[in-house]
Amino acid sequence: MKHTDCLDNIKTEVQENIGKKVILRSDKGRRRIVTNEGVIVDAYPNIFIVRVNNKFDVERTVSYSYSDILTSTVEVKFC
Repeated sequence: MKHTDCLDNIKTEVQENIGKKVILRSDKGRRRIVTNEGVIVDAYPNIFIVRVNNKFDVERTVSYSYSDILTSTVEVKFC
């Protein structure tokens, strides 16, 4: 029960920040951590979508699940 409450809190916080700038820190495994800046585009029941600009000024769309935040695979900092 506690985990579903946490997921619901994460979902509402992400949905409240749609259209706002975020800093994402992703753990890709084997000591590889990637930091990106982007804008939350949309939030769905199981995932949310972020539009990210990389260092070559190429725009791409990345999706993350709410459980990624819960398990600390992805850290989201709202700006």
